[in-house]
Amino acid sequence: MSTAQPVAVVTGASQGIGAAIVKALRARNYRVVATSRSIQQSSDPDTVTVQGDIANPDTADLVFRQALDRFGRVDMLVNNAGIFMAKPFTAYSRDDFALYTATNISGFFYMTQRAIEMMERQGSGHVVTITTSLVDQPMTSVPSVLASLTKGALNAATRSLAIEFARKGIRVNAVSPGIIKTPMHPVEAHQALAALHPMGRMGEISDIVDAVLYLENAGFVTGEILHVDGGQAAGHHAI
Repeated sequence: MSTAQPVAVVTGASQGIGAAIVKALRARNYRVVATSRSIQQSSDPDTVTVQGDIANPDTADLVFRQALDRFGRVDMLVNNAGIFMAKPFTAYSRDDFALYTATNISGFFYMTQRAIEMMERQGSGHVVTITTSLVDQPMTSVPSVLASLTKGALNAATRSLAIEFARKGIRVNAVSPGIIKTPMHPVEAHQALAALHPMGRMGEISDIVDAVLYLENAGFVTGEILHVDGGQAAGHHAI
C-alpha cells in the first residue's frame, strides 16, 4: 500500500452531491469507499462500494472494515447522506421524525465514530459533514423544523468534535448549503427557488464539491461551518 494515496469514505455516494464528491476525490488520486443504499459495484480498483443504510450501525462497521482491508487507512470522511422534506411542523408524522433522526443523526454518529477511531490510531484525519443553511436562516416559505433539529445538531457536534480532537491531528468541519440544483428539484421550480437566495440563483453541485475540497486542503481550519448558500445565512434581501 502506498501511503501517498489518501483514502476517503463518502456516504450518500450514489447520486447528486455524493457522486460528484467521489468523482472529484478520485480525480485527485484519493482512493474511495463509497456507500449508499442503492450504490452499484464499481469497476475502478481504487473505488470500493458498500450498499447499506447508514442508520444501521452494521453499515458503518462494514464500510470501515472494507476501508481497512482494502486500503489500510481512512484519511477523510464525508457525511453527505441525509434526508430533507419541507412540511409544516404539525404535519410531520412519527415516521417522519424517526426517519430524520435515524438517517441524519444516527447515521452521522455511527459513521463518524468509526472514522475517528481509525483516525486517532493514525494521528490524522478530517471529517466533513453536509448540513443546511436553514439551520441559521429559517424561511417562512420552507417550513423545515426537522431539518433544523437534526442538521443543527450536526453543526453543534462538528464544533464539539473539532475541539475534542484538535490536539490529536483530526479536523472536523461542515458545509452548510443553500438550495442546490439537483434532480430532487423540478426545473419548473428553479426560478422560485433561485429567488430565495440573495445572489438570485440556486447553487450548483460543483459549488458544494469545491467547498468540501477547500476544507480538505485547509489544514488550519477546524470547527468551521462553511456556508455555501448565495448569502442566505448572512440575512434577508429585498424582494
